[in-house]
Amino acid sequence: MLHPWAIARPLPNNIQSVIVGRFRRRVDAEEHLKFLRRRIPTVNFFIVFDCQIDQLVLPQNNSR
Repeated sequence: MLHPWAIARPLPNNIQSVIVGRFRRRVDAEEHLKFLRRRIPTVNFFIVFDCQIDQLVLPQNNSR
């Protein structure tokens, strides 16, 4: 995944959340989060690392 860092906003049920932006670098996500918190101070946002399980690279066992 080219943009693993994401900013999410919890939905009213507090069980699910919606992704509002994706970023390549955490620092970019943090800067955008600051912007969102200044523009919309009444809404909660948080940063997540969205790692898909099928995209993980697992080490291979090379023992013989």
